[in-house]
Amino acid sequence: MVNKRSLWFLTLFSLILVLSVYYITMPSELLMTTNNIKNEEVKEVSGEENSESAELVALRVESEEEMLDKINELKEVITNKKSSNEEKNKAFDTMQKINQNRGKEEEVQNKIKNEQKLNSFVKIENNDVTVVIDSTKHDKSLANKIMRTVQSCFDNKMSISVRFQKYLILSFLFRLFFSLKN
Repeated sequence: MVNKRSLWFLTLFSLILVLSVYYITMPSELLMTTNNIKNEEVKEVSGEENSESAELVALRVESEEEMLDKINELKEVITNKKSSNEEKNKAFDTMQKINQNRGKEEEVQNKIKNEQKLNSFVKIENNDVTVVIDSTKHDKSLANKIMRTVQSCFDNKMSISVRFQKYLILSFLFRLFFSLKN
């Protein structure tokens, strides 16, 4: 018996497979003209040289959803008449910490973009900072520079991990499959 999760995974996987086969078999002249037209349009419309990858956008959306869920739960605690003052204070403090972390994450992302010229996603949880870099270049010295840049944003010592994304579509598919499986 096929369940819904398996069906969704197979559907998405086959769609990506068909699109990738189509893209590979496309004549190179058509591909070059299409890319040139798209590049000109992107430069005219956005003015930015490099755009964020789908993986970074997906990570941002997922993080944003988690944050909104936590904030909604905390708002329920604050607005609940049965909650004690201590519970309300803890919920309010947690909301403030979430907002501070979000601001710090954006600050670190902007600093990486300005200093290293790389798109990134930053997630802060307690003293752990996870940085996902949109780059095909996997270099230890670059990772070290990014770690130093991130640490410069904090007063206390942080545990920083840097991950480079090379195969964006495959990693996104695997994450999607395993999230549907669980």
